[in-house]
Amino acid sequence: MSTEKERHRSVNPGDVIDDKPQSIEEKAQQLAVDSPDITGDHITVPTYFVVDEPDGEEKALHHVKDAEEISDVIRQARVDENGDRIW
Repeated sequence: MSTEKERHRSVNPGDVIDDKPQSIEEKAQQLAVDSPDITGDHITVPTYFVVDEPDGEEKALHHVKDAEEISDVIRQARVDENGDRIW
């Protein structure tokens, strides 16, 4: 029988959504990519992007599964005249 790692060899480990329950803090610390790219620059990509909901709650969005929602959140961002981002 194959292991989880063998079944997902062509997938970045951070792309696989784990079924075990995790806190927002645990999700925020996970990295999908943490390695040098072809140019030698070190790249880190979080597995989850933590965003604030209108009701004040935090929500962890998976970088693959929730990519469209992450894009929507980014589009909502605004920058004031001082270059500071306001939401």
